[in-house]
Amino acid sequence: MSDYLVAMEAAWLVRDVDDVDDAIGVAVSEAGKRLNERDKSYVEVDVGATGCPACGEPFDSAFVAAGTAIVGLVLEIEIFNADGREHAQRIAKSEVGGALRDVPLDIVETIEHDPEEDAEA
Repeated sequence: MSDYLVAMEAAWLVRDVDDVDDAIGVAVSEAGKRLNERDKSYVEVDVGATGCPACGEPFDSAFVAAGTAIVGLVLEIEIFNADGREHAQRIAKSEVGGALRDVPLDIVETIEHDPEEDAEA
């Protein structure tokens, strides 16, 4: 049994916003609220980053057109005592997906970590 940190990307739709900063604020707030309502406050919510196609520099993953935005959120959750990487990913998608119904989720990274090593550092 191992512990994992699972990071997922979520596509969050925000309506009636004027700019990217408003869209990001609303998306993070709404996602956090829905997670907290389902007692999932341990899920970390942050805005994702997209690499610029020209220079490669990362920028916030958000696009606004006609007052509607799509914001790429990164959701991180720690999974304890999973049987393996795939098991941890299934648990993470189930935990987060249950709270964020109708929100597309995609696993972007899964990191195995040993809590004993973390304590020694």
